[in-house]
Amino acid sequence: MSCIRFNTPAQREAMRDHRPVMLTPDEVAAQHPAPPVTESKIRRLRLLASDENPKIRESVASSYNTPQDLFEVLARDADDGVRCCVARNEATPCDVLRSLVSDPSERVRGFLALNFFVPADAMEKLADDPSETVRGLVRWKGALADA
Repeated sequence: MSCIRFNTPAQREAMRDHRPVMLTPDEVAAQHPAPPVTESKIRRLRLLASDENPKIRESVASSYNTPQDLFEVLARDADDGVRCCVARNEATPCDVLRSLVSDPSERVRGFLALNFFVPADAMEKLADDPSETVRGLVRWKGALADA
């Protein structure tokens, strides 16, 4: 006996009639709005940005609501994990991203190379990076953009 099941035309029509409604990303976002960014939230981010735990500072560096002055501070953090989060955050200001091009950490420059919001002049510098890994990531991202 075969394990293949053949549906009748009536069964196939019933399945089409009862399929789930697919929402667009905009419709889903409209149904689940993000809470407003309040002064209280900004104060919490400022407080957490100076926490001794680098993982807490990473969470601030990953937030889309982090103020520009905090991005500037976190881009100079001693922990390269924090700087990596700044480098890959799409909300990081362009000047801060430019400042990370010469970061001593290959990981930071690698994450920077993958951020689609890095200015073209910074990407040109990364294309000549001393690290083969960083240069390879720049080439890979360029191939994605061309596709």
